[in-house]
Amino acid sequence: MRRHRALLTIATATLTALALAACGTSDDGTSDATSADGSGDLNLVSDGTLTVATEGTYRPFTFHDSTGELVGYDVEVAEAVADELGLEIEFAETQWDAIFAGLDAGRFDTIANQVSMTPERLEDYEFSQPYTVSRGAVVVPEGDTSITSFADLDGKTAAQSLTSNWRTLAEESGAQIEAVEGWAQSVELLGTGRVDATINDTLTVLDYQAEHPDAPIEIAAETEETSEMGFVVTPERAALAEAIDGALDTLREDGTLAELSEKYFGADVTS
Repeated sequence: MRRHRALLTIATATLTALALAACGTSDDGTSDATSADGSGDLNLVSDGTLTVATEGTYRPFTFHDSTGELVGYDVEVAEAVADELGLEIEFAETQWDAIFAGLDAGRFDTIANQVSMTPERLEDYEFSQPYTVSRGAVVVPEGDTSITSFADLDGKTAAQSLTSNWRTLAEESGAQIEAVEGWAQSVELLGTGRVDATINDTLTVLDYQAEHPDAPIEIAAETEETSEMGFVVTPERAALAEAIDGALDTLREDGTLAELSEKYFGADVTS
């Protein structure tokens, strides 16, 4: 896969015949490149390059490995999308607090950083189809059959961060709360039998199980409600969101998305 990286320094690449049918420069300095499949003006920051904002500090989605290379599930999905569109890719590592301001200012084309499709964001931005779908999960010690639903938390003790929305769900389910600082402490208390369960995001649980395959925990129940994450663009780049949709369709059909999901989570979290 063709790729190169820089921190917010974007090089202009020559468009290949397979990548783009036509190119030019608009009055505002953005690219008038047309996608390889003829889907229209992608309005890219830099000709022939998909410029993607990501944190680089959010394991397992976007982080640096022991060699210093930027890696992760979101990183590889973005690379696969760019490759499918016939584009080079450039990552702009940006702190989360500034990432939407940078998108609004036109410093990059899109964000790949597990951006959830909240009602508020859907009002202001265009999203691709989701490439990650997550649910809330009740986690219990391995082999414990006393909890098989959220209703079974009634009267049980759940380890939850006091600032987490999962605490609210645990309380609504009737659980007594044991305050913890985060997921790691929750797992520790589960292992020592000090709590009966904890609620967290399925992605967090699957990532932990992938890293710790012998961990004596299991998912007992999941919410019906889901949280969906996709590539986000500003409204003037709606054509880019559509092009990314087409790329994701192909990557879903040929098994690439499922393969990347299995690599990082040991399960398919793409739908």
